[in-house]
Amino acid sequence: MGETATGTVEQTVDPGGIVDTDILVDALRKVTKAITFLRGAERYLTVTAITQMELIQGCRNMAELRRVEQFLRRFAARGLSDPIGRSGVSLMRRYRLSHGLLLPDALIAATALEHGVTLYTKNVRHFRMIPALTVVRPY
Repeated sequence: MGETATGTVEQTVDPGGIVDTDILVDALRKVTKAITFLRGAERYLTVTAITQMELIQGCRNMAELRRVEQFLRRFAARGLSDPIGRSGVSLMRRYRLSHGLLLPDALIAATALEHGVTLYTKNVRHFRMIPALTVVRPY
């Protein structure tokens, strides 16, 4: 299905795995590879509250907001919790200065770590420094 941060090929979608914002943006922009990846897998994948907020932030009008909200209904959502917040702070302390980790990415990674699931993203380099996190680039 896709290449992991270490270069091996992932064959199946991790049930409950988290799909990163970049892949959803591609799908909303009708990028064939994103649509192909999500087709059939979307019922197994989840999105984080941060990803929902990032997509809403990108809306320029009510029509786009309605389109994004309709699209997001396909996925189960994972909210924020105290453990996710603490993990996100820890990740920022550890990787902000050394690797430039950004707050949304820290919280997305913390959510995946807290739930023990794979993170599917095109931006593997944003996350590869986090050793306990399984990251897969699906296309």
